[in-house]
Amino acid sequence: MRVLHILNDLTDRGNGIVNTAVDLAIEQSQRGFVVGVASAGGGYKPVLERSGVLHFMLDQSKHPYRLLRALLRLRRQILEFRPDVVHAHMRSGLLLAWFWARFYRYVVVSHVHNVHDRESVLMGLAHRVIAVSHSVAASMAERGIAKNKIRVVLNRTLGSRRNPPLDEVVPADLMKPSIVTVCGMSHRKGIEELLSAFEIVCRKSPGAHLYLVGDGPQRKLFEEQARRSKWRDHIHFEGFQAVPQAYMLSADVFVLASRRESFGLVLIEAREAGCAIVATDVDGIGEALDGGAAGMLVQPGSVHSLANALCKLLDNESERYAWKNSARQGIGMYCVQVMASDVQNVYEEFAGSGNWRSVSDVAYK
Repeated sequence: MRVLHILNDLTDRGNGIVNTAVDLAIEQSQRGFVVGVASAGGGYKPVLERSGVLHFMLDQSKHPYRLLRALLRLRRQILEFRPDVVHAHMRSGLLLAWFWARFYRYVVVSHVHNVHDRESVLMGLAHRVIAVSHSVAASMAERGIAKNKIRVVLNRTLGSRRNPPLDEVVPADLMKPSIVTVCGMSHRKGIEELLSAFEIVCRKSPGAHLYLVGDGPQRKLFEEQARRSKWRDHIHFEGFQAVPQAYMLSADVFVLASRRESFGLVLIEAREAGCAIVATDVDGIGEALDGGAAGMLVQPGSVHSLANALCKLLDNESERYAWKNSARQGIGMYCVQVMASDVQNVYEEFAGSGNWRSVSDVAYK
């Protein structure tokens, strides 16, 4: 099987879409697929190439001239690579792949990673639409994507070759008790609510410390909010960390306060690290936490609900350790190999005989 993934870039700065796509491409290559990635490049390019994944330069910048050039370049890459499947993870790549699919016979698969993106309905142009959670699938159907096109494949990237094995990660030296979040610094991640909830937590547990791991467009706004806090010396903006698991391993409580979240890949990583988890019950978060069995779910946007849950875990050591144990239960099902098998099943819906070579031979003669 020959699979070409299309991404905007290969940034290694904590983009969940890129992380998932890179893990999938590497695992497919390990299974003997011929795998290529078309993108503008980035930090993960060497990782892919070491794993036998080909890279094709494709700049999809949102400028009419560059998009036209990308369209023509993709045609050359399709003729060179001869894909059976073009797997698009973002809108621009999907539109380019959809255009050429009218002239060359390959299957177009789109991957919807962001439930909050209203324009994601365009991903319905593909032959099959992969949603990263049942919640995302329901949202896409409500927006008009045909239900018979949609398939759910949960984000499962444990065992990723991008990351060191967990037993080789040195835990970060954090002040205790510690609350840790790992996310982009944006309004969608609920950082305002988290900072406000931490004010309440500190009144009950004045020794608590909050560590915010990640970077993003609104970081300065959140830093200003923290500077106005009486507890500002207990709030630590750590920026992007290449191995955030070091913070998870040291956390007394891990929190994700998102307002919208398609699935929450970071929650799977926190579960693997054995964190006691508090997260908002929004979109696909409940699915990442096994319906609340693997972490405490609280009302999104509610500062007091968030603060109460954090206080409950900080104040009760036995309950905190019970949630740590619950987080690890069933974690093996979230390995990247399972995700790759699920995606392969989607591809093979179009391979009646399983003979993918015949598809390529017919497509490009």
